[in-house]
Amino acid sequence: MSDSILFSVDAGLARVTFNRPASLNAMDFEMGARWRDVARAVAVDPAIGAVILDAAGPAFCAGGDVVAMSTSGADGTAVAEAAGVIHEGIRIFSEIPVPIVAAVQGAVAGGGLGLMLAADYIVAADGAKFVSKYANIGLTPDLGVSTLLPAAIGQRRALQLLLQDRTLDAHEAQAWGLVAEVVPTADLAARAETVARSWLSGATGAFGQAKRLVRTGAGRSFAENLDDEAATIGAAFDTADAHARVGAFAAASATSPR
Repeated sequence: MSDSILFSVDAGLARVTFNRPASLNAMDFEMGARWRDVARAVAVDPAIGAVILDAAGPAFCAGGDVVAMSTSGADGTAVAEAAGVIHEGIRIFSEIPVPIVAAVQGAVAGGGLGLMLAADYIVAADGAKFVSKYANIGLTPDLGVSTLLPAAIGQRRALQLLLQDRTLDAHEAQAWGLVAEVVPTADLAARAETVARSWLSGATGAFGQAKRLVRTGAGRSFAENLDDEAATIGAAFDTADAHARVGAFAAASATSPR
């Protein structure tokens, strides 16, 4: 079993940890396959209600391991195939009805932005830095960056990052909408876990389906999204959790002063 990405599940909470700290968690071919396999494992486990995505070492992810790829003798076809493997994992994580919180420290560069944006809620350490760097080495966006980055911060700001050698600090990233929260580095792990456990202790199924509706809606017509919303809320209404919560809300409303 590869240790390039650590994966564990405890009482409904999955933890996915990038674990190549000496390489700033840059993804080589093997790590990319591990990422896809972990995504598949999360997708088929009905006990998982929330995911924490984090990283060992000083950086979250420096993107693809360009050094390893260039010294391996790989050609463009091999690089495209490797990107496709990683893309499958990103798609799965983006579409499954399980909310994901990312805990981000240090550098997030290139494809690391796409991996980070596979998460639904991002908590950044106050020393985190965000940068593209694709054009610096003559390459183009991958790992979902050309879609997920403008969806998060808008097309114009995405182009500022991709067409300039610009670095955002954590507070700029929050102001742009790239991350949800900025916390001291010492508080990063605890804050991400608090967010994840709030999903597990609440209406877990409803949180997951809300995530799925939002993340998959952009690729479909409005009519298709409306049909999905109707079917999803109907299914949710018939769950035991919704019965209890709706009943409690109705009872509280009946006794509250008007």
